[in-house]
Amino acid sequence: MKIGEDKVKVSLIGYGYVGKTFHAPLIKAVPGLELVAVSSRHPDVVRADWPEVEVVADPKEAATFAEAELVVIASPNETHFPLAEAALLAGKHVVVDKPFTIDLAEARSLQETARRQGRVLSVFHNRRWDGDFLAAQALIANGSLGEVLHFESHIDRFRPEVRQRWREQAVPGGGIWYDLGPHLIDQALVLFGLPEKVSGHLAQQRPGAQTDDWAHVLLDYGQLKVVLHASMMVAHSGPRYTIHGTGGTWIKTGMDVQEGQLVQGMVPGAEGWGVDSKPGLFYNGVDPDPKKLGVPPGDYRQFYVRMKAAIREGQPNPVPPGQAIAVMAVIETALASARSGQALEVALTDEERTAYAESRASLVGS
Repeated sequence: MKIGEDKVKVSLIGYGYVGKTFHAPLIKAVPGLELVAVSSRHPDVVRADWPEVEVVADPKEAATFAEAELVVIASPNETHFPLAEAALLAGKHVVVDKPFTIDLAEARSLQETARRQGRVLSVFHNRRWDGDFLAAQALIANGSLGEVLHFESHIDRFRPEVRQRWREQAVPGGGIWYDLGPHLIDQALVLFGLPEKVSGHLAQQRPGAQTDDWAHVLLDYGQLKVVLHASMMVAHSGPRYTIHGTGGTWIKTGMDVQEGQLVQGMVPGAEGWGVDSKPGLFYNGVDPDPKKLGVPPGDYRQFYVRMKAAIREGQPNPVPPGQAIAVMAVIETALASARSGQALEVALTDEERTAYAESRASLVGS
């Protein structure tokens, strides 16, 4: 067997909603990857789904699993740093589910550890491969909207009762901003780069809420304003994206379909995978009716296709740690802004800003 033809064996830490719904099916769907171990508190659930995979009780054992070359971390946010560090020090390549870590110091430390170890460290910003995001990215890139002046991105849900799960508890890395904020931020940074300033507003709106369940954040680019919004109290969502430019307005409703397809058990890559039947609406400011513009199919598999190529062929990392650090910096800056009531500059060093700008050449669609 020639180098590059053997499979990358994967150890998955965490088999809750994210590990079971996203990572395991996507890993299985990508040629050249093989799931060999899963760490979970519910071994019977794993064995029912993956009878051929070894179930490991201790997450740290899974992080250093001898047979695995790649470790995927889909456990609670506060465990991301210690498990990723253990895996890197054991010589593994690592994928961390978003958010990268719970603070910038941890993110910077992991980047340095990966550099020293010569390992590929990436973060699962899968929504770079949402179909509607790819459509928005193409419209901005081809100039259809002219100069973009306002970009608004919403991920809203209706969950009026606080659930007994760590994401909704007062724990490090809990709350809607750490949960949905990374998606919203990463997409904005892919499109527009780093903002000049960040204004953050967070709230607890549900009875019994223990952490933020509403977030409204403005990324200020000077003339361009980017609004990121997430809420747990929206029973009927408005547009997912609204983009206003000198050449017109584009509005897209509905969420990318891939998560729903995965929940329903669709195999990634099956007929209809990632196909969104809801077109975007383009208003040119002259014609009374909008033009319906279809969106390309989304495909979360592309993250793992590119991750495998980065490991085996030295191709670009799908989400380099420097780009994930930029997301963490915006997360922290928005939190600080919410506390102070002031717009703040993104908390990155000049060196990090330069490295981030250089790395954008590897972003999706570039």
